[in-house]
Amino acid sequence: MKLIIKRDQKAQTGLFGGHKGMTFILSYRVQLTPAELELVKKYKVEMHPLTYVTYRDGNKIPKDTISSLMQGGTEEMEEITVLLNNEETVKNACKDFKTLLDVMASFGGEEVFEF
Repeated sequence: MKLIIKRDQKAQTGLFGGHKGMTFILSYRVQLTPAELELVKKYKVEMHPLTYVTYRDGNKIPKDTISSLMQGGTEEMEEITVLLNNEETVKNACKDFKTLLDVMASFGGEEVFEF
């Protein structure tokens, strides 16, 4: 699995064309191997949530699913720290996704643990 991340920026302009700062853009997409894509289809996990949005009242709703990461996403924000936080969230989601793929691939075999 590959996570492809692209960072970009664009200038914000005011009503009369004055400079109002920068907008930062985070684009990301997950690229799967044919074997990984086959596992996703076999276990029908396309809609499995990997990231969530938490609202002020504490409610969480799914944001990124396996399918949406494969299709790719783009987010715009006004602060670099938010961009870095969102990028880290996507990276952690991909780590969780990789673990899920490893578990799906391990069915039908055995694993030996030595202590």
